[in-house]
Amino acid sequence: MRQELMSLPKTLAEDVARNLVMVAQLIDEDPEQAYAYSRIALRLASRVAAVREAAGFAAYATQKYSEALAEFRAARRMTGSVELWPVMADCERGMGRPERALAMAGEPEVQKLDKAGQVEMRLVAAGARRDMGQLDAAIVTLQSPELASHAVHPWTARLRYAYADALLAAERTEEAREWFAKALEADKSGTTDASDRLAELDGIEFVEVEEIDDEPAAQDEATAPAAESEPAAEVEAVDESDEAVVDTAAADDAEVADEVTPAPAADDKS
Repeated sequence: MRQELMSLPKTLAEDVARNLVMVAQLIDEDPEQAYAYSRIALRLASRVAAVREAAGFAAYATQKYSEALAEFRAARRMTGSVELWPVMADCERGMGRPERALAMAGEPEVQKLDKAGQVEMRLVAAGARRDMGQLDAAIVTLQSPELASHAVHPWTARLRYAYADALLAAERTEEAREWFAKALEADKSGTTDASDRLAELDGIEFVEVEEIDDEPAAQDEATAPAAESEPAAEVEAVDESDEAVVDTAAADDAEVADEVTPAPAADDKS
């Protein structure tokens, strides 16, 4: 890629390179954002094969299969390489044309692929068979020396997983469980969900444990003053009652005093 970018002016090459780096960094976590960066790179340098290839993978990741296929074809015309042949066939599947993907699996280009590319082409062909409802043929397509090998390669886990999934679809459950276990054994980087599929077959359910909230203690503290305020209200009520009793007693004493005190004697005019 660096050599391809060297054909561009320095500033332009740097801008294109920055966008391609962002595509590579985001394509798994945020494919839509990666696609946006790929379009920028494509506007800047559409005649660079690496840019067309990156744009193709970004479109592929966002399921824009027609657009991806066009970019892959452009990159292949520029380089003459057959490396993109399997993903081009998978784009045909994505566009609802599995028969074209199968036709590509039988083309001479497949023989020019390296081992990883040939395994990828086998996976695409098996997927196309399943798309067409040919489940048994899909299982046979995946049966190969690479599947039977005990050696572990970057593509081993995916090949075993695809075989297990096809067996399960054919209701060959015990065999499927065996191959999911083999896929998990080879899947050191966690590229498949073989562990989840095994757990499902074994009837194991994962229950999410809710975290204990420490807020009740704070709530208790918040409500404590309210609880203490109630007796205070009672005290005030009692105090007011006592004052009422005192006032009533004073009034009664005054009435009694009025009754007991004799009236003043009249002046003697004689």
